[in-house]
Amino acid sequence: MTRSSIGHRLDRLPRGKFHTRMLFLVGAGMFFDGFDIYLAAGVLGALVREGLSDVDRNAWFISATFAGMTVGAWLAGVLGDRYGRRFTYQFNLAVFGIASLAAAFAPDIVWLTAFRFVMGLGLGAEIVVGYGTLSEFMPPAIRGRYAALLAVFTNSALFVATFGGFLIIPYLGWRWMFAIAGIGAGIVWLMRKNMPESPRWLEAKGRHAEAEAITRRIEEEAYGADSVPPAPVQRTAPAAVAEVSLATLFRGQLLVRTITGIVINVVNNLITHGFITWMPTFFLAQGLTVTRSLGFTAVMTLGAPLGAFLGCLMAESIGRKRGIVLFSFVALAIGLAYPQASDPILVMALGFCLVACVFILGALSIAAYVPELFPTEIRLRGVGLCSTTGRLANIGIPFLIAFLYTRGGIGAVLGLISAGLFVQGVVVAVLGVETKGMALEAVSAEPDEGPVAAAARRPA
Repeated sequence: MTRSSIGHRLDRLPRGKFHTRMLFLVGAGMFFDGFDIYLAAGVLGALVREGLSDVDRNAWFISATFAGMTVGAWLAGVLGDRYGRRFTYQFNLAVFGIASLAAAFAPDIVWLTAFRFVMGLGLGAEIVVGYGTLSEFMPPAIRGRYAALLAVFTNSALFVATFGGFLIIPYLGWRWMFAIAGIGAGIVWLMRKNMPESPRWLEAKGRHAEAEAITRRIEEEAYGADSVPPAPVQRTAPAAVAEVSLATLFRGQLLVRTITGIVINVVNNLITHGFITWMPTFFLAQGLTVTRSLGFTAVMTLGAPLGAFLGCLMAESIGRKRGIVLFSFVALAIGLAYPQASDPILVMALGFCLVACVFILGALSIAAYVPELFPTEIRLRGVGLCSTTGRLANIGIPFLIAFLYTRGGIGAVLGLISAGLFVQGVVVAVLGVETKGMALEAVSAEPDEGPVAAAARRPA
């Protein structure tokens, strides 16, 4: 495998307005994706308080979300590698936007759960396509940082959804949370109509003229129409494009990377949706009012944007692999300490720190690291498979969390989460590769491909 001409030209670009625009176009959709996911915490607490739901029916609602996101993540991988990043991005945004508006008019928890499944289709797809697409446009020197910045957009939605629920749900009702998500998704859909297709994907599909035209426009914006450096001379004609099968993910080097990506996704979903989504319900079960429960949760979830921002700062310094290993064990230690706290201030402080660590991990792993592990030809199917497996494993997590909480309280729940963090730290330390500063084509190169791959593997 040689480093693609298109990839080299995208990687040599100076950071500029184009990269910022792509970040905001992708980030806006990811923000409302996150908002739609995280509004569940406040909404479910309110439904319990109003007598419209209980812990068991809340578990069905959360599982319907996971089920939809599981299917959506897989479909996004298949559609994104076959029909393109741009088409898939717009399609999934429309799906979760329309379903969110429908949920605002749901007559009961049964209908709400059904609409939530449809929402999940789009929500799961957005995460796969968003992170994978952004990685294909960004030069190696800023790719990790911009991916983590994208996680800042996504994870800021946790605080906005939680604090918004604190302000909106007690006074206007839970339906407005879904309405806000649906309207926001519609606005972003219109904004993204002119977003370009990934030139790397076009080149991988043999559509060289389209890839060249888009890359040329990006270069002219970056350098000026009369100052674009000459493109590298290709000594051979572009090779015929062969279809890459899904089985490729289960052979050789990619099998190890697939296992690593799956473990990261399983643990990320476990700690995010096994603790954070359940926080208001836990507080209500301990006797707090809806308002105070949402207030506690809002303060703790301030750690989400802070954690994602810290992940952004560290992505290009300590690197993705080292950061994932380090903060897996830091979060493990905090998770073990949290159940021992009884003072409200200490509970909120430890909860804040735990949430921050969770979102540092999300920025470094889900946003930056996993999309880098797979070649362009199969990138979204690789990311989609990891995301799908992670979410499939977590469909039963709400029921397990409910069981553990009723039997052993918050200590049992945090024990499970700490075990997951330990496994993640060990797997990434042993199997993971460092991707900091490397071209995507270099990361994808097999070790035994000879001197060309070895040269490409050097940091850009």
